[in-house]
Amino acid sequence: TSSHTRVGILNNPSSKIKEDNTAIARGILAAFLTQNNSNLKSFLSKLSKEETAKSLAAGTKIVKFLIPGMDGDTFEKKYNTLGLDVIKTHQMFCQEVLKLLPGQMAVISNGR
Repeated sequence: TSSHTRVGILNNPSSKIKEDNTAIARGILAAFLTQNNSNLKSFLSKLSKEETAKSLAAGTKIVKFLIPGMDGDTFEKKYNTLGLDVIKTHQMFCQEVLKLLPGQMAVISNGR
């Protein structure tokens, strides 16, 4: 409800990290790195739907889910060049620093 809220996402997968099972995670990271806030919010809402996940798992390209106003070329370039190392780093941080089990979710807040 506040324009002063910041959101970040860390990935803590429970399975082996591969190209074919990280489409949503890489899409989220690419969007965070390339889109403005209003487009980011709408795109993340679209990615969070179960039918989107099923469609991506069935082989649909993520660019099909881009919303009007997104910089599709910049997003696609970042998505295609985003390596798996960043997701592995997230996983290590979640498990080694935050002491989360693989796949375990958490909300971390650092408010005033």
